[in-house]
Order: sequence, then structure tokens, then C-alpha cells
Amino acid sequence: MSDLPFTLDQLRILKAIAAEGSFKRAADSLYVSQPAVSLQVQNLERQLDVPLFDRGGRRAQLTEAGYLLLEYGDRILSLCQETCRAIEDLQKLQGGTLIVGASQTTGTYLLPRMIGLFRQRYPDVAVQLHVHSTRRTSWSVGNGQIDLAIIGGEVPSELQDSLEIIPYAEDELALIMPVFHPLASSQAIQREDLYKLKFISLDSQSTIRKVIDQVLTRCGIETRRLRIEMELNSIEAIKNAVQSGLGVAFVSISAIEKELQMGVLHRAKIDSVVVKRTLSVIFNPNRYRSTAAGAFTKEILPQFTKREIDFDHRPDRKKNGGNPPPPAKPTANGQPMDKKNVEENG
Repeated sequence: MSDLPFTLDQLRILKAIAAEGSFKRAADSLYVSQPAVSLQVQNLERQLDVPLFDRGGRRAQLTEAGYLLLEYGDRILSLCQETCRAIEDLQKLQGGTLIVGASQTTGTYLLPRMIGLFRQRYPDVAVQLHVHSTRRTSWSVGNGQIDLAIIGGEVPSELQDSLEIIPYAEDELALIMPVFHPLASSQAIQREDLYKLKFISLDSQSTIRKVIDQVLTRCGIETRRLRIEMELNSIEAIKNAVQSGLGVAFVSISAIEKELQMGVLHRAKIDSVVVKRTLSVIFNPNRYRSTAAGAFTKEILPQFTKREIDFDHRPDRKKNGGNPPPPAKPTANGQPMDKKNVEENG
């Protein structure tokens, strides 16, 4: 075995095969031919003198050596990207890239305004916004694929000791109803009235739905007694359904600012109940933080919260004892990967 028996391109190919599930789709994602992918895998196995796949018919499964190389390869590629980012930072904020993550609601309604303000100040910095579930976003931050993120749910327990989790802002979950609803003329509705209403909600398995249910429960509202008449797959669909008179819903106040200004939705108050959740900023304190990320946290984030937050000096920050977090098994979406069959079409 030579001192450097593999190249970065070969590691990218191995990662793409694992992420895409087949040689053909991996080739398509990398914009190369399928024979070229197969040849690189064969060369890699020959250079390492170890099989990376258990081949059987048209399907193949990563061997233990394959999974080991995939795990270390992902860390190598991540470190290379981090190195490039650090070199870009030598030019301060005259270039480079800021990668921000967010859960669905914050990514749709809050982050675009933040990014717009950041771009006004630093037009030469490219910005990428990745909007996914809280879990997927948290893993992407942990793996260094995202600089920082704003989330509305809970960070997975296995990441809580390795990520910096900073309570950032309170997000009210407003009860919305049609402007012509009988209760829209009331100054405040009673808690018991909630159980008589027809609710429109996201799917019960969605992260946002689970967060809303948890917050309502903490406020003393029995979610099992709420009449869910309709489940939709987006906040925009829910707002349109409520506006059309199909029911009522709980949504983030940030999602309905335009509708409230236009007077097409009514925000109902619940007597003695204010439903809020905490938005958090998360980042990996053991990863390199770019100059662009530093500017975003110090200059932009404080303008969208009433809290006084020092993003650099916090006595309760979690750094996993000062040691880097244990490596997460890599995937294309940032979540831990289970072993699975990988289809080889070449």
C-alpha cells in the first residue's frame, strides 16, 4: 500500500455512491460517466488492497473496510472544505461563503430577512440557506456542513453535548381563524372553546407539528382533545385553508405578518394563555468559524431578538470537555447512516 493510496476524487465518489444508493445515480450527481465511477472504485480497491463492496449479482454492500473508509473519508473532505474556507477568510469579507441552516418555519419566514440585511452589508459574500428538519439541520451543523443554524425544535440528544445551543428568541404560536369566524369578534376565547373548534394541522409525524403539540401541552392544552379535521403538508397551505373558512390553526406569528397586515386572517387571543416556543442558534464550537459567520452572529442576529446575547463568551457553553465531538457516520443529508445495500449498475 502506498503512502497515499486514494485521492480526494475517489473519496467523493465513495461518498456519492453511499448517499445516492447506486453507481449510476452517483455518476449522475457528480456529472461523470458510470464507467468512470466503476473504474475509480476498482482502482481504489486495488490501491488499498481490500474490497470495499460485497458484490452479489447487480447489488453490492459496503464491507467493513468500505464503511471505515467512508467515515474517515467524510472527515477528510470536511477538513479540506474547512481549509478552503479559512483561506478564503484571509480576504476578510471581500468574498467567501456563509452557509446557514434553519428548520422549516424559520427558514421560510425569518432567515430570508436576515440574509437580505447581511447581503446589503456584505454583497461579495455568497450565502447558502439550507432548510430542513431540526434533526437533519442539527447533524449538518455537527458535521461541519453548515456554519450555524436557527431551529425551533430540540437538538437530538446525541448531539447536545457537542453543539453550542443558545436560546435566541421567543416565537409566538398564534391561533388563526377566518376573519368571518363567529369567535373573531371576541376579545379573547376560553381554553374550553378550543376543543369545539375544527383544526387544520401539519402531518402528525412532522417536526413542526410535534413541537407545536409539545408547546400546547406545556400551556395546559390537551392536544388529544383538539379536533384535527384536516392535515396539510405546508404552512402556506394551512394559511390558505384557514382563510377559506375550513378551520383554525396554530402557526408561528412570523408566518402570518403579511396576512394580518392585509386583514385576511384573524389572530385570536386565548384567555390567560400565550403559546410560545424558543428559537435557538446552534453551531459547533469545535469547528472553524468563518469571518462571515462571525459577522452574521454579531451584527445580524442581535437585530432580530430582544435578548442580550454574547455569542463569544458564555459560561454555560457546551464544548464536550474541550474535546472534539465523536465523528458522526457520514451521509449526504448530514444524518447518521445505517448500513444498507448499495446498488452497483456498472
